[in-house]
Amino acid sequence: MTSPSTFVATKNMAMVFLLSSCLLLAASAGNFYQDFDITWGDGRAKILNNGQRLTLSLDKTSGSGFKSKKQYLFGKIDMQLKLVPGNSAGTVTAYYLSSLGSAHDEIDFEFLGNLSGDPYILHTNVFTQGKGNREQQFYLWFDPTKDFHTYSILWNPQAIIFSVEGTPIREFKNLESKGIPFPKKQPMLIYSSLWNADDWATRGGLVKTDWSQAPFTASYRNFNARACVWSTGSSSCSSNNSSGYSWLTESLDATGQEKIKWVQKNYMIYNYCTDIKRFPQGFPPECSLS
Repeated sequence: MTSPSTFVATKNMAMVFLLSSCLLLAASAGNFYQDFDITWGDGRAKILNNGQRLTLSLDKTSGSGFKSKKQYLFGKIDMQLKLVPGNSAGTVTAYYLSSLGSAHDEIDFEFLGNLSGDPYILHTNVFTQGKGNREQQFYLWFDPTKDFHTYSILWNPQAIIFSVEGTPIREFKNLESKGIPFPKKQPMLIYSSLWNADDWATRGGLVKTDWSQAPFTASYRNFNARACVWSTGSSSCSSNNSSGYSWLTESLDATGQEKIKWVQKNYMIYNYCTDIKRFPQGFPPECSLS
């Protein structure tokens, strides 16, 4: 039989655990007022619902955008987006990480608008030391305009993994040992913007933006960053305390690798590593190594 003192101690421990869990959830829930600054758009970007939602809008005069208040050097970053509905051809909703300067590193999600009824194209890219040209494009297996969906970037010293609704769609491995640069030294800000790109976005620019459909609006919620915050030249991730940083060593297991193969077999529509016309002298070295 449990003694009264043991019962009380156990109950107190449970309460402490519950309170700690609630505080952790509150800390990770994210608030757009606290986490981001609206950077352009002249009122077209709005933070709503006490900081729980953000919207970007685009009309014929201007688009809009925001960026994070903090810089990160490695992280597991989630954002839920609800994309522009209807005829969004010519619009691009960009959500990405980027460092500063001409030799910058960058990790890109870009959502290319469509004619009503056609699927969105999810465009991904990775820049290292100012060099990109590593595009992969996918159709999504759901309508990204009907509801919010989670788009995630895992960036650690081993790899960059793009995921949609928890399903990995792309991996860019650290192949520095083979002479291929990997983003690991430059802290990055998180950016997002909604803008007009009808000179290239939809069918190579053949379909122009229908401004009678404006304003175009994309919505954001549930930002969460488990990340190393960079400040005054140092990282918040301590080598002496690995608690809470399990994502720093996270990698794709066999199930994750199978999911990537499934997505790429069924939904990939462009891969720079198979574009012979673009690389007649041979594919970039990471294509054969990854």
